[in-house]
Amino acid sequence: MENDDKSSRIRGFYDLPLKKRHQLLIERGFLSPQELENLCSEGNLPLEIAENMIENVIGTFSFPLGIGLNFRVNGRDVLVPMVVEEPSVVAGASFMAKLAREGGGFTAHADDPVMIGQLQVLDVKDLQAAEESILNQKEQLLGSLVDVDPVLRDLGGGPKGLETRQIPHSAIGPFLVIHLLFDVRDAMGANAVNTACEKLAPHLEEITGGRVHLRILSNLADRRLASAACTIPLESLAFGEYTGEQVRDGIIEAWAFADADPYRAATHNKGIMNGVDAVLLATANDWRAVEAGAHAYAARYGFYRSLSTWSRDQAGNLRGKLELPLAVGLVGGATRVHPGAKAALKLMGVESAQELTEIIVSVGLAQNLAALRALATDGIQKGHMRLHARQVAIAAGAEGEQINQLADQLILDKQVRIDHAKEILNSWK
Repeated sequence: MENDDKSSRIRGFYDLPLKKRHQLLIERGFLSPQELENLCSEGNLPLEIAENMIENVIGTFSFPLGIGLNFRVNGRDVLVPMVVEEPSVVAGASFMAKLAREGGGFTAHADDPVMIGQLQVLDVKDLQAAEESILNQKEQLLGSLVDVDPVLRDLGGGPKGLETRQIPHSAIGPFLVIHLLFDVRDAMGANAVNTACEKLAPHLEEITGGRVHLRILSNLADRRLASAACTIPLESLAFGEYTGEQVRDGIIEAWAFADADPYRAATHNKGIMNGVDAVLLATANDWRAVEAGAHAYAARYGFYRSLSTWSRDQAGNLRGKLELPLAVGLVGGATRVHPGAKAALKLMGVESAQELTEIIVSVGLAQNLAALRALATDGIQKGHMRLHARQVAIAAGAEGEQINQLADQLILDKQVRIDHAKEILNSWK
């Protein structure tokens, strides 16, 4: 498998010049020259397309796009496009994916793509009676929505359930909330769900005698959970002066801090989202919606805690798991409009939203492991500082070979600051 052209284990990729990296992707059949152009060109979103995506367009804005290597998800090797401006994210995820593949790679699962549409029913005289009336007519209400989206219907999607919730205390008094469960198949689902809620609203008003106010998708997509797990062999964790046991226990201790303290959990989960968001951006999915749902899910027990879990298995190996709501789409929205996003999906070889979801949650777990390993051993700054020093060198005005030379000097001086970088550059003139 390691020698297969489609392997994600590409040795020396980091050290190749940019053009050689491009050539390798073409030669191994990951992308055609045109697809690579769509993915990697400095202007991969034509203005005529951008102008029809949002309002008041004056141009486009670029972030770096890197490739996450070494990933094996559910037995399949995959190259992962990652759009992110922060140093060490791509490198960290790639290295942790290498350790994970030594334990068999990532095992991931995605629930059926069921989204929640919410309807707020106000001015209801008897909440309990209204709930009972709605539930008694649930099948008829769901039946009225079957043809809302004929394409989804033919693919097996559409309305799947109806639930009621009472909000007994609020700033405006008690009201009723209806949850419409809607299977959106390979879409993210916002438009389909919102349309279904609009159609359901007058029926609910007739049944309850109330007034339907808001009717909108919820981004706490807890019926659409994604999970990934991996096992890191104990011997793979050892490096330098650290034994495998020390690294394993240090990672578990660092995770326990995040699971018990919301101040630590916020930064811990941000590290997970470094990986998740990077793939969402590369595929033009709604990263803001996923962020909102993930952090809300982290607080589902009444306090904010870690989205991941780390432990030791019976053999003493490190075992990790990540679970979060993850609503992504392959059809509709920017994903099917943006040329770069389409090329990113081609690079991964994904054919369903479920497969994309499983890759993304695996990247999140890998990124989490990278941060925990660094924190538990050499500290987060050691690996991060090299790439940060290069950014500082560029900001100070270094060009070409000067960039690496200046970065090396900043690290040697232990002063990775732009004022010091400018002083060194001036001394070289």
